[in-house]
Amino acid sequence: MSAREALELAVERDLDLVKISPTATPPVCKLMDYGKYKFEQTKREKEARKNQHVVEIKEVRMSPGIDVNDFNVKLRNAQKFLTEGNRVKVTVRFRGREMAHTDIGRGLLIKFAEQCSEEASLDKDPKLDGRHMSIFLSPKAGKDAKK
Repeated sequence: MSAREALELAVERDLDLVKISPTATPPVCKLMDYGKYKFEQTKREKEARKNQHVVEIKEVRMSPGIDVNDFNVKLRNAQKFLTEGNRVKVTVRFRGREMAHTDIGRGLLIKFAEQCSEEASLDKDPKLDGRHMSIFLSPKAGKDAKK
């Protein structure tokens, strides 16, 4: 139908004439209550945002000479972060002559990843970046993250 007829029909039914595809020949239009449509669309977007969980990257720092109890505390914290659904960056900082023994730090990171293997998967192998060696652990997909 012509644009004038469609507009008259929209006014008669107290609705809006909305162009769906203005570039098509002939243009495609629809009769709808545009205010109600916009309201429902924003309501849907708000609901989607509410159900969304933002994954943060939490960091756990250690040194190569860490003691067993300190290691276990760091491990528990990392496991808590993983069960909450966050990624964890585990970093070993080398100071002074510790740079000569990066293999100790690598072993520490691999041990840490093995201890977290139930909750997480290792993203990349330990990587030395300046004086820091780090790994990233991601929560396993099968586990549902808590809010």
